[in-house]
Amino acid sequence: MPIITLLTDSGESDHYVAAIKARIISTNPGIGIIDISHAIKLCDIGHAAFVLRSVFREFPKGTVHLVGVDATGNRGDVAIAMQLEDHFFVGSDNGLFGLISEKSHQYLVELNSINTISTTFPERDVLAPAAAKLASGVSITDLGKPLASFKRMIDRQVKATKKQITGQVIHVDGAGNLITNIPKQAFDVLSRDKAFTVQFGGEKFRRIHTQYHQAEQGECFILFNSLDLLEIGIYKGNASELLGLTYDSMVNIMFEE
Repeated sequence: MPIITLLTDSGESDHYVAAIKARIISTNPGIGIIDISHAIKLCDIGHAAFVLRSVFREFPKGTVHLVGVDATGNRGDVAIAMQLEDHFFVGSDNGLFGLISEKSHQYLVELNSINTISTTFPERDVLAPAAAKLASGVSITDLGKPLASFKRMIDRQVKATKKQITGQVIHVDGAGNLITNIPKQAFDVLSRDKAFTVQFGGEKFRRIHTQYHQAEQGECFILFNSLDLLEIGIYKGNASELLGLTYDSMVNIMFEE
């Protein structure tokens, strides 16, 4: 069964998501639709990119991902369809797709470039039909004019030396846990045979857990999560509120020689 995933900032209180789904199944009733999230903060492409890059590879290759976040974009932004890592993506060329993978795209076309329509609801009128066609087996090259490139933004980068790793909180999840951009691979290499201290918001810890429940209720835990990223939380509590940290807060790991 062909699959289309939906990721939008439309919320759940209006008709928008249902209208997108209706357009898809009107094109092909055999398409399976999976909601990733409709609770992305309005026009927050950083939030959307984190969610999308965290999950899209879990779906089978050939899955079509419709991204309706800041779908109208800025002046000059166009709707695009792209094949990347053997997945298909449709959405606005607003910089979001440049944050989900460092690999080169396989194919890229500009949607709504042949029989142009004017719409205030591109998710339904442009993106949904394109996604449905891709999921139904239509070649991406038949959907629009080819493009050479799409917008790429510079994401926050981890700084690493033999003595220190410096990263930032890149996401606060629904439980208030703080997910950083510090990868387990870098920590494993630099911490070999060394003592370390994790520092953030005036706090210092010398232990990294392997499971959430290794901390007592109300205590802070630090671990590498299922994404292999350093995560800070309060067991059965809200770390963002209790530690006073939020998106972009700095986290350091210091290594002792």
